[in-house]
Amino acid sequence: MNQRIEPAHLQQTEPIDDLRSALKRLAQAPGQLLETRHEVDPHAQLAGVYRHIGAGGTVERPTRLGPAMIFNNVKGYPQSRVLVGLMASRKRVGLLLDAEPRQLTQRMAQAVHNAIDPVSVPREAAPCQETVYLASDPAFDLRKLIPAPTNTESDAGPFLCLGLVLGSDPDTGHADVTIHRLCVQGRDELSIFFAPGRHIDAFRQKAEARGEALPVSVNMGLDPAIHIGACFEAPTTPFGFDELSIAGGLRGKPVELVDCVSVKQKSIARAEIVIEGEILPNVRVAEDQHTHTGHAMPEFPGYNGPANPALPVIKVKAITMRHGAIMQTLVGPGEEHTNLAGIPTEASIYNAVQAAMPGFVSQVYAHTAGGGKLLAVLQVNKQSAFDDGRARQAAIIALGVYSELKHVILVDADVDPFDTDDVMWAMTTRYQGDVSTVFVPKVNGHVLDPSQTPEFNPALPARGVTCKTIFDCTAPYHLRDEFVRAKFKEVDPRPFAPTLFGGDHE
Repeated sequence: MNQRIEPAHLQQTEPIDDLRSALKRLAQAPGQLLETRHEVDPHAQLAGVYRHIGAGGTVERPTRLGPAMIFNNVKGYPQSRVLVGLMASRKRVGLLLDAEPRQLTQRMAQAVHNAIDPVSVPREAAPCQETVYLASDPAFDLRKLIPAPTNTESDAGPFLCLGLVLGSDPDTGHADVTIHRLCVQGRDELSIFFAPGRHIDAFRQKAEARGEALPVSVNMGLDPAIHIGACFEAPTTPFGFDELSIAGGLRGKPVELVDCVSVKQKSIARAEIVIEGEILPNVRVAEDQHTHTGHAMPEFPGYNGPANPALPVIKVKAITMRHGAIMQTLVGPGEEHTNLAGIPTEASIYNAVQAAMPGFVSQVYAHTAGGGKLLAVLQVNKQSAFDDGRARQAAIIALGVYSELKHVILVDADVDPFDTDDVMWAMTTRYQGDVSTVFVPKVNGHVLDPSQTPEFNPALPARGVTCKTIFDCTAPYHLRDEFVRAKFKEVDPRPFAPTLFGGDHE
């Protein structure tokens, strides 16, 4: 039975249906939202500041988890505000998605089963079109309208880091949404990077084969349910599955779409900013054509990705905005990327393992060290010697259900998968490398992991192929009595330390 998880402290809050209602909720939660009027330069400085405030993840140290942040005084953009870090802590994601942080996996898993298709609304009901700028105007320049930041001084250019691209299959009309790497290349041009296998790239290839442009919208400043729902991948969301329906399942009501003003496509009606355009056929540009840095931007594995020498181009036709629009970005490779990519990863693995062996896996954590993609920790419940093999089967299912996953760590029910110290303790005391490791060589992984290259491992046939590894850090069932943790007396600590636990509960 699917049940909506409603923590007591969230039951009386107003519903979230866009970015502004999400920020309103955060403003009511102590320590979750910080605003500043100190002037900030979007070129490298903004990200450099937030690295210290709350980026977390695999960002260069020192960094930390902290509040989301709004910069209200952006150099060169007197009318603009920039938000960063909306989902850069698991606690905050739980607050925004009406779930306890440890139940986000299950919350997302339920949303897949309870998906609700999006609906269209008339333009007068779409706040995203309160202000319209047409590229046909000689004064139009997206570089002056949108304060797209650079994360580092070696970035290829300004990037739209949370631009949700909406495109449609030219044959069927089925829509898909994906977050892609978008670099500002001129007054009306963006380059777009597609990792192998992305559905919108398949749409683009179909259109290009006909010599046609592919109309798309780039939607920014959204209800966080939309962004996180869009990060599911096949086979959980196969070709033709509209990920916006997952956001509908999370909120219990459909996402609202509206016809674009300049291209034959839809945009998200309550977005803060929408860029409308077309992916041009047979046109390519170097990602760093204006800077020649050789780097793109920091990616989820923790490294500056290489600039791509030939990327498709989005020709911008219009930009629409809400009054007082908020530009939303993220600092990569931080905790926000981990949560965006990782929680859907967890839900996909959880649903697949539950279907194969109900109740055997209690928790799945897509660890931040893998950027939410490359590393997963599975907590299993062994009940017999046969379950020694089932644990490894669960890991194999995880690798099959999420193709970009590289490492799986298995832990017992007494180990907290969200606590890295506890996981490392299990690896230290319940793991022997020569008998507890399973290798799956030469399997497709992710092109942005710099170790997945023939130069690093000559056995690999191409970039993005890898050796996947299962680390079985569970105690063998027949030796389970040798691996019982020291037991402590159960006591209520609150009367002894009320300031730590929210008051005296005698």
